[in-house]
Amino acid sequence: MNITPNFIDDFIDTCVPLAKELETELTKRPAIAPDSGGEGEVDKCEFLEAWLEAQGITRLERFDAPDSRAKKGVRPNLIATIPGPRDSPRLWIMSHLDVVPPGEAKLWQSDPWSVIQKDDEPLGPRFVGRGVEDNQQGLTASVIAALALVKNGVAPERTVKLLFAADEEVGSAYGIHWLLKNKGELFRKDDMALIPDGGDPKGESIEIAEKNLLWLKFTTKGLQAHGSRPDQGNNAHLAGAYLAIALYEGLSRAFSARNPLFEPDHSTFQPTKKEANVPNVNTIPGEDVFCMDMRILPQYSIADALAEVDKITGEIEKRFSVTITRDILQRSESLPTPADSALVKKLSKAVKDVYHVETRCVGIGGGTVAAPLRNMGIDAVVWSRLDDVAHQPNEYALVKNILGDAKVMAALMIGDA
Repeated sequence: MNITPNFIDDFIDTCVPLAKELETELTKRPAIAPDSGGEGEVDKCEFLEAWLEAQGITRLERFDAPDSRAKKGVRPNLIATIPGPRDSPRLWIMSHLDVVPPGEAKLWQSDPWSVIQKDDEPLGPRFVGRGVEDNQQGLTASVIAALALVKNGVAPERTVKLLFAADEEVGSAYGIHWLLKNKGELFRKDDMALIPDGGDPKGESIEIAEKNLLWLKFTTKGLQAHGSRPDQGNNAHLAGAYLAIALYEGLSRAFSARNPLFEPDHSTFQPTKKEANVPNVNTIPGEDVFCMDMRILPQYSIADALAEVDKITGEIEKRFSVTITRDILQRSESLPTPADSALVKKLSKAVKDVYHVETRCVGIGGGTVAAPLRNMGIDAVVWSRLDDVAHQPNEYALVKNILGDAKVMAALMIGDA
């Protein structure tokens, strides 16, 4: 029987109870990384694995990254396969299992780990709870899209892989990076990947590129002294403050190009975290530590940025008679996905058909799981229609977005992308 896209869309429209059930069960199993004080994703993954199998998605594989800090000592990555008559190129839809902590309890109007449904206007029906949007909206939408095919006996045009990854919120060391390093044979260069983990309220933005990401920690060592005798010491805090300004101004001048694909359209070099130095006011600190978040336009290399950082750091060391070391906390570079790729064209058409909007290609600040996929030659885009309330108290996911995104994903699955 030839099931039309309209039939698939009609099925998806009946899936509100299914979406609520899945969102509720996922949320009640907090999947917080050990880095943020949690036990990891194993409870959530085990539930999802059993639930998918019960629903008829039976081709499931788990790939556990070892992590002694986590419950059962693993960080699980789950892959569900919906086979199609064509196995190349395959379509991946990648969401993540982990969530961030809820933050201050007093800012929540309900228990963050118990999903409630609200129906008031102007937003309409929505689910409220930690993780319901980030990234359970994308996860739930991808599952509903797959079930729309499986439960109606429809094979996708090509093999579809749903990846539910660990550890996205704190760097993906146990998620996509671990998979690419240890199970790289799972992926092929002609694969395509949709990451439903970013977007805008209208669904217009298709992210095809990101800035290079560089997080640095600077430790300045001088000589501690009494506050009344700065002449007997070398003020590490003063040197560190000058370093922060010198880096901000010097790097901004050295890497000054503009690119309208991004917002902001230029590279950014921002001093951020500042660690405590001395506990009292009247001591000249002998050590000072601060961090910088750098988002660099992809036309520049991180190697070039680091060379300029070292040049500026050396000048500050000489000026203040201190020693400065830098540590790389995070580093990520990626190639762009072509704006005229088959995936972008197909996704643009599906979004227009479902949401009646014209899409536009954009770049973002950097740090998504698309980067390592792009670097191995896979066309990867980040897209979904969402209100972008991730990490906020009273996080919510609109029901119409879950169902609409599922329709877009189903169109990608059954169409000739």
